[in-house]
Amino acid sequence: MGDPLSLLRFSAASGHIWLDEQRMLLLHARALAALRKELFDSLGVERARGLLVRMGFASGRHDGELAVKQRGSGKSNEEAFLLGPQLHALEGAVSVEKVALEMDLATGHFFGDFLWTNSWEDEANIADFGFGEEPACWTQIGYASGYTSAFMGRLVVFKEMECRSQGDSRCRIIGQPAEAWRDEAYLSYFRPQVIGQQLIDYSIGLEQLRAVQARRQYDRKLIGVSPGFRAAFELLRSAAGSAITVLLLGETGVGKEMFARWLHENGPRAGGPFIAVNCAAIPHELIEAELFGVEKGAYTGAQLARAGRFERASGGTLFLDEVGDLPLAAQVKLLRALQTAEVERLGSEHATKIDVRIVAATNVDLQQAMQAGRFRSDLFYRLNTFPITIPPLRERTTDIPALIERFLEKYGELYNKKLRGLTDKAMRQVLSHAWPGNIRELENVIERAVLLAPANGPIEACHLFGEPALRASEGSLDAKGRVTEVHPDALGRLCDEAFEHHIDLESLERRMMQAAMQRAKGNLSQAARLLGITRPQLAYRLKKEGLPTG
Repeated sequence: MGDPLSLLRFSAASGHIWLDEQRMLLLHARALAALRKELFDSLGVERARGLLVRMGFASGRHDGELAVKQRGSGKSNEEAFLLGPQLHALEGAVSVEKVALEMDLATGHFFGDFLWTNSWEDEANIADFGFGEEPACWTQIGYASGYTSAFMGRLVVFKEMECRSQGDSRCRIIGQPAEAWRDEAYLSYFRPQVIGQQLIDYSIGLEQLRAVQARRQYDRKLIGVSPGFRAAFELLRSAAGSAITVLLLGETGVGKEMFARWLHENGPRAGGPFIAVNCAAIPHELIEAELFGVEKGAYTGAQLARAGRFERASGGTLFLDEVGDLPLAAQVKLLRALQTAEVERLGSEHATKIDVRIVAATNVDLQQAMQAGRFRSDLFYRLNTFPITIPPLRERTTDIPALIERFLEKYGELYNKKLRGLTDKAMRQVLSHAWPGNIRELENVIERAVLLAPANGPIEACHLFGEPALRASEGSLDAKGRVTEVHPDALGRLCDEAFEHHIDLESLERRMMQAAMQRAKGNLSQAARLLGITRPQLAYRLKKEGLPTG
């Protein structure tokens, strides 16, 4: 399983503490104790107790998921399970000593008996309330229950049988499957309650909350709460009820076609067709036939008369994507069609009346294209009646979590896979990425991650972009609890030394893998973490080099 210290990383420059891929916080115990006391004063003992138990349960569940991910690395199930008590101690909560442990993953049997010393929650409770008649390590009971439930794959609940807060010399906890306790009142602490909703109703006002929530959701298909998105959406909504020509501007992948479809579906032409044409994808010699249609015999190979996109869109909306890439000859005919509301098929001498709403889109700077002679100014002014600029994803990062949720739902259904969202580190990578491909790139990345991530597990950083990003200045704990930091300059010195001694890349990589395996004592998962790559990546490279994998 490896030393849990190896999972902990500190990055002072970015303000992050990582436990594997979970973001952690280093809090003052007295500050947390003050919050704990305020919960008692505000909610009463019973409600505060339930809230603290559930908060601890959520924390323990996350660590339990980490232990499940680490399971199967050559250790016994008991050794893997005991990572939890080590993590609980590492996180500063309590020191744990095993008295007895029985577990069987196949049958779901579990019985655990542990002793606690140096409980922060005991210290806080005694300082604030003195000694009482009830145990008080409620977040820690929640943690132990959440951790074990995640590890066992079923609800396992711990009870505090002895506690320093009630005068005992130590704390002692026992855990077993929830149904074995036959104590419905106690089990109710582990179930969600509606305390928060009641407080919101009384203190904030339900109507105000609903108004805020409606604004945050914004729309069923177009997702966003960022100022840039909201400004673009308000313009779109203003244009929806009319037949005005709309020009959508923005980089590739920002969702121009989604905006165009929303405009069509929420306007008076929603019952008509929505016809989209990518002007950049059609060969120049065929663009006129595609837009305006062709009569039989108009040119060699035209064996049948065919309606163009304008005619097919009659009564609805024609979406001209990448209109900035139209050839000049087609621009002339497009302008005439817009001005006269009629088109002529190639090879025809008769004009056909059309009733079409035009929505155009481009990622080209049409002002520059006009100056360069690549785009007609009269067509520009015709299309530019109602311009809407859609901001790039890098300018609307607050929209990314909601977009990810939508894509996870979409591809989870498509591939029949349930996932628990992104880890903290994975989300940080997503939010810091430049997204040159915008929403289209984000969607592709999430689809790939859904395929790579294990079912019922979280999406980790390694599932997103392939190779993990290089760490900036980060530190880790040594065996004595001291933070040791590695600066980027150290990498430069390492490179200089490798060049000076004529060490080639292949030899360096091979030696680093061997050293990592030696330091991890053959534990493939721990060695992969030391190298900053995934376990499958390390296994593949070791096999490729003919090196032992354990």
